[in-house]
Amino acid sequence: MKTWLAYLCLGLSMALVGCYVALSKPLVAAFPVLLLAWLRFGTGTVLMMGWLKPEPQESPLSRATHRLLFLTSFLGNFLFSICMLYGLSLTSASSAGVILAAIPAMVAVLSALFLGERLSRLSLFAILCAFVGIGLYASNRPEQTSAAYPNASIGNLLVFAAVCCEASYAVIGKYLTAHLSAKRIAAVINVWGLALTTPFGIYLALQFDFAGVTADKWALLLFYATAASVVTVWLWMTGLKTIPAHQAGVFTVFLPITAAAIGVAFFDEVMTGIQVIAFAIALVGVVLATLPKRGQRGQRSERAATQRTSSD
Repeated sequence: MKTWLAYLCLGLSMALVGCYVALSKPLVAAFPVLLLAWLRFGTGTVLMMGWLKPEPQESPLSRATHRLLFLTSFLGNFLFSICMLYGLSLTSASSAGVILAAIPAMVAVLSALFLGERLSRLSLFAILCAFVGIGLYASNRPEQTSAAYPNASIGNLLVFAAVCCEASYAVIGKYLTAHLSAKRIAAVINVWGLALTTPFGIYLALQFDFAGVTADKWALLLFYATAASVVTVWLWMTGLKTIPAHQAGVFTVFLPITAAAIGVAFFDEVMTGIQVIAFAIALVGVVLATLPKRGQRGQRSERAATQRTSSD
């Protein structure tokens, strides 16, 4: 896959995550959290049933791969969903997006520790821009946002736990993309998510009044399940096949930007001028992360010169 297309997949994936993170707030108000997670994974399983079959070139799954797929689902689907949804019920959508932007730094640390990826100065500076930009945003929250969420500190801690889960998911996913297709990874980890939430989902479903859920909430649930379980996972794993995990992590800044924009547009949350500047700084990190390294620029120049010479 071409590098620019991999970048596009990563950016779209995180922008969609930001959308459903923010739009999950009305769903959390309509459904119990674990019931909502069960319905999401159940819908995703139906949509991705055909993706469970191995592709012709794939070898049988080893025990180690099975364990990593389970761990990816447990951290990136099960725990992430629970921490995120409970956290969203206690804090604002924009605040959640801000905290989630710590993912680039967390991914960089984990990819260096567990994948042995070397962090260039440019990559470190890109991560720093993302971290500084989001930190500046967090320090300029409007007072009315704090007053509206008295238990925001607990919600923010839960969202930070989701950060750790998402970073682990990104790093393990990088390893899995070398052995499995993006479609199969998305389908298998979704099935594991369904298995983990089924006991809670059935118990809550037996007590829940489904007739009281309006049509617009069902439509939003379908979007949430499709985006969270199918589209974003496939896009992210597809991009990870080409891009190093620490570099891909920088693209998670699109998550808080989108979440904050949704919060302002649909939930009457406020964004200050300084916060807009903060997001601009974070986006500089994305630009820096996509710049080719010196060696790559040199190789491109050599290829271009060779092509010109051969044409002459």
